[in-house]
Amino acid sequence: MLQYNLIHRENPDFCVDFPEPQYLGAKHKLASWIVGHMPETVSAVFDGFGGSQSIAFMVKTKGKEVHTNDLMRYAHHTGMALIENRDATLSEADVHMLFAENPSRGSLMQSLFSNIFFNAEDAVFLDNFRANVELLQCEYKKSLALCIMNRSLTRKIIMGHFAHLQAIPYANDPVRVRRNPSIAKPVSALFLELLPEYNRAVFDNRQKNRSYAGNVLEILPRLKNIDLAYYDPPYCNSHSDYQAFYHLLETFVEYWPDKEFSGGTRRYHPSRASGFDKKKGMMESLHSLFAFSSDIPLVFMSYNCRSYPDINGLMEIARRYRRVEVHEKEYRQSRGGKGSVSGSREYLLVCRK
Repeated sequence: MLQYNLIHRENPDFCVDFPEPQYLGAKHKLASWIVGHMPETVSAVFDGFGGSQSIAFMVKTKGKEVHTNDLMRYAHHTGMALIENRDATLSEADVHMLFAENPSRGSLMQSLFSNIFFNAEDAVFLDNFRANVELLQCEYKKSLALCIMNRSLTRKIIMGHFAHLQAIPYANDPVRVRRNPSIAKPVSALFLELLPEYNRAVFDNRQKNRSYAGNVLEILPRLKNIDLAYYDPPYCNSHSDYQAFYHLLETFVEYWPDKEFSGGTRRYHPSRASGFDKKKGMMESLHSLFAFSSDIPLVFMSYNCRSYPDINGLMEIARRYRRVEVHEKEYRQSRGGKGSVSGSREYLLVCRK
C-alpha cells in the first residue's frame, strides 16, 4: 500500500494511504515515477483516463487541483469517492442501512451472475445493496459505497476481473482458497474489511477537485485553466478492452434496465465506444487528443512497448503538435496484464508546447 505525505496541512507528517487497486493497467506502482516529472509550478491537473485513480490520488496529495475523467461509470465513482469527495465517509449507521433487507430490490445481479461469478446468496446481497445505495442522502457516500463494493468484487473474483469463467471452480478449490482466502469469502465480509481503509483515504486538499464520466474528447473542450494533462489511454493491442474485463462492475453500478447480455460471462451490449481500444480509429483518436489539448501547456502520456501504434508511431503523432521527450522504465516482475509482463517497457512522454 502506498503512503503519501500531504502538503498544506497543519501537521506536515500527516499521511494518507491509497487503497491499492487490483486493476489491469493501474499505475499505482509507477505513480511516484510519473508524478515526479511534474513541475512544482503546476497547480491544476487533468487525468483524462482516470481508471483506478492512482495518479489523480497522488496528485491530490500534492495539493493540486485535480480534474479526473473516465469513460466507465464505475471508475467515475472511484473519482467521486476519493478525488472530488472532501469529507464524506460511511458510518456504522450507513453500513447498517446498506446491509438491511430491501423488499423493493431488483434481481439483475442474481439473474445474470448467480452461479457464474457468485453463489445465489452473494448475488441477492448485491441486488439488495445496490437498491440501498440509493437511500443514502449524500452523493459522495453513494459513490464511496459503490467504490468499496466494486473493490470487494475484484478481490473476490480470481484474477480480479470478469472475462473468465473460473470464479466458482476456484472458490471451491481448497488449494486455491488457501492461497487466496478472499475468493471464498462473502462479498459482505470483504466490504467490511475494506471499509476502514477507504474511509481513511477520504481527505480535503483544499482544492475544488472534480470527477467526470465521459469520452475524454468530449470533456476536454469544457475544461479551463489546466496546467497539465495526463493521459493513460487503453494500450491498444494489449488488453485494451476494459469493458470485457470489468463489465460486471459497470452493470452493477448502472443497473441497466434495457441492455442485452450475452456470452458465458453475461457481458452487456452494446458497449461504449471510446475510440482508443481498437486499431480502427486509434490513430485518429490520438491526433484528436493532442489537438484538443492545444491550450494545455504540458501533456504527459503513459504508453507501453506492446501497444499499437508502437512508440515510434506515437512519437511521430505527438511531434506534430509538441516537443517531446521520452522516459522509460522496464518491468522487472510481471504484474498482470499483457503490457506489464517482465521485460516489457513502460514509457512516459513529456510533451511541451
